[in-house]
Amino acid sequence: MIGENMIYSTRVNTIGQMVGAFGGKMLILFGNEAPDTLKDFCYGIDVNKTEEALAPGQTISFGDSAFKITNVGDMAERNLNALGHLTVLFGAAEDEMLPGSIIVDGEQVPEIPIGTHIRID
Repeated sequence: MIGENMIYSTRVNTIGQMVGAFGGKMLILFGNEAPDTLKDFCYGIDVNKTEEALAPGQTISFGDSAFKITNVGDMAERNLNALGHLTVLFGAAEDEMLPGSIIVDGEQVPEIPIGTHIRID
């Protein structure tokens, strides 16, 4: 359930066998419809809709680990709402921005076990 300040909420249902293959600087979220070629690299989540637009200054949390969003790609919100797909880049430069990604201020992907609550405030 989305609270007063929470604009997005989901849970991790599956973890692909190749999660972490990007050196701890990137994670990929994807709903159940992830292409077979990507499933092994993704955290599988429920597809939920955002209550507001994604924007710099918001916070994305993975359980107790919270990160400030510093940049949002042009396709990030649309992909998240339609497919549950979002790429989170940790400590990336603006020129590393992908259309379906967000950049956060952290340096490393936190530990994210199955059942972890993901939220954006």
